[in-house]
Amino acid sequence: MIVWLNGTFGAGKTTAAHELLDLLPGSTLYDPELLGHGLRLMLPAKRLEEIDDYQDLPAWRRMVVDTAAALLTEVPGPLITPMTLLRQEYRDEIFGSLAARRIPVRHVLLHAEETILRTRIAGREEIPGNTEANESVRQWSLDHLGSYAGALDWIRADAHVVDTSGLTPRQTAEQVAEAVRTGAGSCDIVQTPEPTAETLAAGVLLFDDQDRVLLVDPTYKAGWEFPGGIVEPGEAPARAGVREVAEELGIQLPRAPRLLVLDWEAPKPPGFGGLRLLFDGGRLTDDRIRDLLLPGAELRDWRFVTEAEAEQMLPPVRWNRLRWALRARERGCPLHLEAGVPVG
Repeated sequence: MIVWLNGTFGAGKTTAAHELLDLLPGSTLYDPELLGHGLRLMLPAKRLEEIDDYQDLPAWRRMVVDTAAALLTEVPGPLITPMTLLRQEYRDEIFGSLAARRIPVRHVLLHAEETILRTRIAGREEIPGNTEANESVRQWSLDHLGSYAGALDWIRADAHVVDTSGLTPRQTAEQVAEAVRTGAGSCDIVQTPEPTAETLAAGVLLFDDQDRVLLVDPTYKAGWEFPGGIVEPGEAPARAGVREVAEELGIQLPRAPRLLVLDWEAPKPPGFGGLRLLFDGGRLTDDRIRDLLLPGAELRDWRFVTEAEAEQMLPPVRWNRLRWALRARERGCPLHLEAGVPVG
């Protein structure tokens, strides 16, 4: 298990984490910030200039998960992780990948009002005697209070909240330990095992009366996607698409959807690639759109979008597959792609 202590600078994450080590038997401090420092030392300066924060590095987010899994083979757990995480898509990616590895997460927000946070930040001294460095850290911390305020709504909805305004580090840790013991802050993200070989996946395109396509926002991975998923052993791909649409959205398709695109996705570490099929699930009436369901453990949102809007929302590989699927739908003839390029 991972006890993820979220919150902005000055909330008391680090001090509470050290106190928690005494309260949760077998626990180990796991600080992903060390991974960020390591990447700063290893990556070329040109790459680092392209980002504002090491959390923006896909390598960091993957290393957080891989390192946690490795640590849990060495220690009994739980891992106590004091780490500010304000971007919901990064939370989805990290917590979803942990869920795929069957590593449960208790998400706890340590919160204090802004006036208290500012007072605490003003008193921080990261490097004793180094006035310039300490002032830089304080200013950086203050600059992030706005981002924290903007993220509060989704964090509060996701995490168990402990108000640290009037608590000592020990009292904070005691409240967190009790929350962990009672199961508070449990993130019920769908557990999708990471593939160990090539996979066969079926997606279904659904349209509204303006021919906009439906995209969904999974909780267990970053980025928008089409409804669909992995085809189970012995399952027909079209039937898998029908099943996934029913499970994800509560929509029962009246017939097997028509194939639009078959695309061979090349393996690209850490992915294994495989066959990706997109089917035409047809248009949804307004009544059926109103009945769309969102299983909270799997999907956070859905949206009908134009082709141009989809290009801004989808990763390049998925966008390329969608644009060819839309061309196939216009022509009434399925397309065979290899690595996103039409064959024949």
